[in-house]
Amino acid sequence: MPSFSARSRARLETCHEDLQRLFNEVIKHYDCTILCGHRGEEEQNEAFRQGRSQLQFPQSKHNSLPSIAVDVAPYPIDWDNRPRFYHFGGLVLGFSIGMGIPIRWGGDWDSDTDLDDQSFFDLPHFELRL
Repeated sequence: MPSFSARSRARLETCHEDLQRLFNEVIKHYDCTILCGHRGEEEQNEAFRQGRSQLQFPQSKHNSLPSIAVDVAPYPIDWDNRPRFYHFGGLVLGFSIGMGIPIRWGGDWDSDTDLDDQSFFDLPHFELRL
């Protein structure tokens, strides 16, 4: 059974307890790594400058503490394997529904199941719908 590394666990601990519950269940079934939970001002603004985020500090859901957003990738990471990210996103959405944890995924921002109508693809991004 897969498990999180110490680094992934530390990143996940910066997130809302519902995200922690969700991804602690996901890791039992699908190997993944936590890329980012909470982001401070410098890290958020750098993500914005690099085009990895469309929001500057403090507007991102990553900026609250605990964070209500988390970036998670299937492991091992292959950024060129988009179908794997879609597969993983669907699995996470399924677990979230089953656990009663409403989330929004960066591969389908408007949650309409049309994966081609996105203007910004952030496939590792999951955030709570509060």
